[in-house]
Amino acid sequence: MSARHLLIVDDDPQIRSVLRIAFGQAGYDVTEGGDGAEGLAKARSGRFDLIVLDIGLPEMDGLAVCRALRSTDDTPVLFLTAREDEIDRVLGFELGGDDYVTKPFSPRELVARVGAILKRATRSGQAALSRGVLAVDPARHRCTVNGTPITLTAREMEILAHLMQHPDQIAARPALTDALYGAGTAVSDRTLDSHLRNLRAKLAQAGCPDAVETVHGIGIRMGPCAG
Repeated sequence: MSARHLLIVDDDPQIRSVLRIAFGQAGYDVTEGGDGAEGLAKARSGRFDLIVLDIGLPEMDGLAVCRALRSTDDTPVLFLTAREDEIDRVLGFELGGDDYVTKPFSPRELVARVGAILKRATRSGQAALSRGVLAVDPARHRCTVNGTPITLTAREMEILAHLMQHPDQIAARPALTDALYGAGTAVSDRTLDSHLRNLRAKLAQAGCPDAVETVHGIGIRMGPCAG
């Protein structure tokens, strides 16, 4: 199997060098971009398995890059951020980010987080699934409501596929987080809430407002998807 191809977009050449070495040692092919405009151009010109994207880029920041990409591309995006403000992280997920790591970070941790995203994206539900008006084919990263395609991020697809694979079970939030991120990974409630909110909004806009239900005090489950 060919090596996975990553795009790393960061304006700090030292960080790009550290990540190029770390990912190279882990068996990934790496392409680099030094600013938002360059990163966006490279993302659009090549096929990447994942994009590591710094939020604090000059000229065009990482959030703007992600917003532009998401109009046509569902490649997983992991944000790098030096900002401590949680709003920036939530906004990143609202724009379609799949995960984030705060600077300063451990290259080993970042490689592990990227590997986890790609592993889940590969395995996330081999068979096509359907419920009411909703149909999902995780292997092809395809979701439709009444036959109309819906664009989901890799993380949103992961959540939906997990819930559809266990349609009559209530997924407790800790168990759902472990299933998505791996047991023992520290993930804030706001991160999961942001993904769920975005997923619900997309499905509701497509005519399926009852797809994901919250059972207060217990967890999350699939709704009837009656449309």
